[in-house]
Amino acid sequence: MNLDNDTTIRSGNLIEVIESQADYSLILGDALHILQTFPNDCIDCVITSPPYWKLREYDIDEEFSEDEIGIENDPKEYVNKLAQIFREIYRVLKPSGSVWLNIGDKYHNKNLMGMPWRVALAMQDDGWVLRNDIIWDQMKGTQSPKDRLRDVYEHIFHFVKSQKYFYDADKIRIKNEKLPIIDEFNTISATGVSGVKYRKQITESILLNDEEKQNALNSLENTLKRLRNGEIVDFRMTIRGAQRTFHSNNGKISGRAKELEEKGFFILSSDAKGFIPSDIWRVVPEDKWRKDTHYAVFPEELILNPIKATCPDNGIVLDPFVGTGSSVVAALRLQKKGIGIDLSEGYLKTAKKRIEEQIVAINGQFQLKF
Repeated sequence: MNLDNDTTIRSGNLIEVIESQADYSLILGDALHILQTFPNDCIDCVITSPPYWKLREYDIDEEFSEDEIGIENDPKEYVNKLAQIFREIYRVLKPSGSVWLNIGDKYHNKNLMGMPWRVALAMQDDGWVLRNDIIWDQMKGTQSPKDRLRDVYEHIFHFVKSQKYFYDADKIRIKNEKLPIIDEFNTISATGVSGVKYRKQITESILLNDEEKQNALNSLENTLKRLRNGEIVDFRMTIRGAQRTFHSNNGKISGRAKELEEKGFFILSSDAKGFIPSDIWRVVPEDKWRKDTHYAVFPEELILNPIKATCPDNGIVLDPFVGTGSSVVAALRLQKKGIGIDLSEGYLKTAKKRIEEQIVAINGQFQLKF
């Protein structure tokens, strides 16, 4: 989809989206049964937040009341229902695809249930590979009882179905605010590293043999050259006996410790393109499309990086619990295709309205406005 050339964003059915004849589809029905109509390996990226267990009441169409998730009396039944849906998602997801699952926790009889991890562990048992547990810091929370702390975060799990998958790290890099100082007299990294200390530690080391010293000096000079060439902006060097190893000194546990054992040193550098975001995301859960009938609207800011990183050009984003459409809107914004499934016709009408209202004419062209 090229928003600069298209005169509209086209809605269609499932097959039309898969065959690139339409840009999005909103489907009314039970996620499990709808997913069973999907062909194998057709989805690039799944972003979703299923109903939380015994936490919220949703505007579900009466004909689908028996299919509603989150009202189970037994938490194991809730986990089993979600696991069943994610088995279908495993089938329809491409081998290169990713799943981003946001799920909240629940206190029951004053006992924190650990629902996110119950679901995550069930998915791992089914073969999913868990790549990240992102902490969504909502930066505000409800007033808590007097005998525990306020809860202000939720989990977002990143799952894949194979160890090799699509991931475009460059699309989500954060630009470095500090830059190196490089002139004819100095080569100094963004945080003031010049290599002088490392050079001294290498040459004076009694724990490195002559060959290891020479290799360490060569690697240091090559790193400084990369700094001067603008390939990196910062670096750190760990030398046997001079600095501590990260995480562990056991080469069987830590790859860095093994490298230190075998080579006598290792170097970590910061790419000039920027650095990858951390696994703590601070996003306030507010949205102008949040309605009394839907309490858990996905903030669009929360969705953009997952789509940028794990959905390729012209790829398809699926949300099997789409609600009022944040995932599909974000997919269209990033020039991807979107498919949303929900039990509520009212929510899907709101999602359709969101898409239509954000297509505006500018100088004869159409684009999504946010």
